[in-house]
Amino acid sequence: MTAPPPRLSALVVARNEAAQLADCLATLAFADEIVVVLDRTTDASAEIARAHGARVLEGAWEIEGERRNAGLDACSGDWILEVDADERVPPALAAEVRRVIATSPHAWHQVPVDNYIGARLVRHGWGGSFGTTSVPRLSRRGAKRWKPQRVHPGLEWRGEEGPRLACALVHYVDRDISDTLRRLDRYTEARAADLVARGEVGSTADNLRRFVSRFCKCYFARGGWREGGWGLLIALCAGLYPLLAHLKAKLEPERHGGGGAAPARPSPADPAP
Repeated sequence: MTAPPPRLSALVVARNEAAQLADCLATLAFADEIVVVLDRTTDASAEIARAHGARVLEGAWEIEGERRNAGLDACSGDWILEVDADERVPPALAAEVRRVIATSPHAWHQVPVDNYIGARLVRHGWGGSFGTTSVPRLSRRGAKRWKPQRVHPGLEWRGEEGPRLACALVHYVDRDISDTLRRLDRYTEARAADLVARGEVGSTADNLRRFVSRFCKCYFARGGWREGGWGLLIALCAGLYPLLAHLKAKLEPERHGGGGAAPARPSPADPAP
């Protein structure tokens, strides 16, 4: 008797993403189940998700890792594909995901990413916790857990990594340069709160060195120079990310969870570093 094909859950974790969610979910119809986790959402995201046949989990999570783990726990499929609201799964990737889960003996796989700023595809220079060209989004249920961090949480794995997929996830990372800079502000707010909470603010000298090393890695080693001014922008933001987060935690700890103040607003869901 032939075993049934493995079931696939598509997981979307979002907060007030009504403008993006319908287009995202439309590309996930190939999955056996769609689960949408909504964190403190006040727009029409829940109605949009249900209209696309998704199972909706609503709640409030201060920590991004905990929010994403709640989504993993809500999925019932044998495999889970995690997709953010600003991402799309092209038909070629959908077909490849189905082929891979039907035969893979591994626990998880990386998925390539094509990143867009507006209409511009930017292939080179991503890194330094400000973007990536590959994300570990396809995994067996139970193989993956996110660590309890507000931004760019780490991962714990059970089982072995398999080959990276060939087809890319489309990521509309920013609408324009101003959106890129707003994202840098959100990321550093959340990172500063993590630093204050752990008592690991660090030194300015160390973070200045990190600025230089991250800039050079993104702009030179990862080919950001090939993208002209776009690559320069990404490299600058990647270098500034740890430095700005450090300065916010050091100079304004009361705004980031220290001294009894409320923690900073967490960033929206994003690619693991």
